[in-house]
Amino acid sequence: MIEWNIQSRAHACQACGQGFADRQKYHTLLFDEKQGYARLDVCEGCWEAQFSQGAADRKGFVSYWQGAYVTPPPAPPEPIAKDTAEALLRKLVELNNPQYRAACFILAVMLERKRILKVQSQGMREGQRVFVYEHPKTGDLFTIVDANLQLDQLDQVQRDVASLLEQGLNPPNAATDSPSLTDGVPDVPGVPVAASAAAAPASGPVEAPTGSEPSSH
Repeated sequence: MIEWNIQSRAHACQACGQGFADRQKYHTLLFDEKQGYARLDVCEGCWEAQFSQGAADRKGFVSYWQGAYVTPPPAPPEPIAKDTAEALLRKLVELNNPQYRAACFILAVMLERKRILKVQSQGMREGQRVFVYEHPKTGDLFTIVDANLQLDQLDQVQRDVASLLEQGLNPPNAATDSPSLTDGVPDVPGVPVAASAAAAPASGPVEAPTGSEPSSH
């Protein structure tokens, strides 16, 4: 079973242990291990000394990219308003409940189209296509399984996601009116998946995220 997860960007080099300074360049390597995907963040010096040569030849290598570390701001107060798409995605991924697989996929595509998330890698695990998204501002990685949605599932799943964004995961009437995310995802403004699917054959799956292919060096 594929486990969904969020992997935060390290605050220090995972090779030498030295903390990252604000705006310092770092390098990220992504590996496919038995228990799932694992990331490794290293500083420029350790990259040059230990990883720049032959990184792609290491066991389980999936992808590589470079970023600039941003010192995280103070934690904001707990929100009392509606969930944002990003906040809802984080909650659903942490729950790791197959019931919300379609919702996670749609939310990730929404955030990709809004340029909040970026596809860094994609591959196959246990016969399922898996996308690894990065949040460029925080460096967090989201592992999202392709929901392989059909056209006749979109309307219901879109309504369900809209309901989750409006009412949260535990609405007052949740016991009698629970969402049917297992059937399929919200007619939420800014969800281009439906438009992409409209041009596809009636029996075909929803178009996948449009991230660029990962670098292999």
